[in-house]
Amino acid sequence: MSSNTWPSRLCLVRHGESAGNVARDFAEANGQERIALTHRDVDIPLSERGEGQAAALGRWMAGLPEQERFDCVWVSPYVRAQQTAVHALKAGGLDLPVVVDERLREREFGVLDGLTRKGIIALYPEESERRTAIGKFYHRPPGGESWTDAALRTRSVTTDLRAGWSGKRTMVIAHQVVVLLFRYVIEGMTEAQILEIDKQADVANCAWTMYAQDGDELPQLVGYNQVQHLEEQAAPVTTEPDAPHGPR
Repeated sequence: MSSNTWPSRLCLVRHGESAGNVARDFAEANGQERIALTHRDVDIPLSERGEGQAAALGRWMAGLPEQERFDCVWVSPYVRAQQTAVHALKAGGLDLPVVVDERLREREFGVLDGLTRKGIIALYPEESERRTAIGKFYHRPPGGESWTDAALRTRSVTTDLRAGWSGKRTMVIAHQVVVLLFRYVIEGMTEAQILEIDKQADVANCAWTMYAQDGDELPQLVGYNQVQHLEEQAAPVTTEPDAPHGPR
């Protein structure tokens, strides 16, 4: 497949802050083993701050020059991602086609879902040791996925984006690991390279990461984890992780 089949602009966005992010932060800060979640992971909604972040994202989208505005939005089926798209499009007064794709879902955590790092060590000490030995990139918790499992999904999505949205300006609203794995796939990174990026900072809620593809050149990264659009609108910048917290 030739390089010029890429979308002309590919913008990757992490969903707005969710109620799960807030609950995780509280549980970690208070030394709890379990996160007080009232929904399964797929159904966790945005927090009030997350709704405001999504609205700020939409106003930024609407304020782009006409020739730079997006042609479509692809979104994870998780409620927090879909609500981000809904609030963004509404705030921006935008009417864009929305493609919901299950391959953009959050990495599945299996038996570790809903646990803090303290909880993982207390309830699954052997699994914690196995993760340390294998490393976070290849570790697959029982019933869950490794980063490499999620990378396979990401590769599949990029194939469809290139086939169906060549030359278009496309936004993807998904999750922290998905944003990182798009970088891993598009830029042909190694395990060490992507984990170093992950180590430096979490992807902020409603931050954008942008690739531009012009002519026959391969897509070029023009911005990563950008939050100026939030800061300019006085929207809070939050970076709570989605995954079970562990050593970086």
